[in-house]
Amino acid sequence: MSDVYVIDADAAIDLVRRRHNAPDGEYELIAPTLLRSQVLSILHTRLVSGDGEDSKKMLEVAEAACRLPRRLLGDAVLRSVAWRIATEHQWDSTFAAEYIALTVLHGKALIANDDGVRERASGIVPAMTVDAFLAGVR
Repeated sequence: MSDVYVIDADAAIDLVRRRHNAPDGEYELIAPTLLRSQVLSILHTRLVSGDGEDSKKMLEVAEAACRLPRRLLGDAVLRSVAWRIATEHQWDSTFAAEYIALTVLHGKALIANDDGVRERASGIVPAMTVDAFLAGVR
């Protein structure tokens, strides 16, 4: 069985921009269903701020980033674990907790370019940037 890694929205966008695809059987990328909304929001924010390509290209990146994970999960168990993690750590949002919970349940490590997500994951699950992940799988 191949290793399973959880990716956050920033990591998915980064991997798409690098034209990275997981080699068959080498490892699997998964994410919570939250990834779709976050990818769309991140890229739209960049579009509005002028920090990106045109609207059509940004939407193509969004679609590719949402297809990158082989599975998007959001079942009751994931929600319950995310709720528990966010509550135990007194976080005001469950967004980072969903990525962390999915890693607890199914992943070897969390790949997150978002510094805040990696900081929150510290001490709960292994977390790394896309650069560190790619350096380790090559």
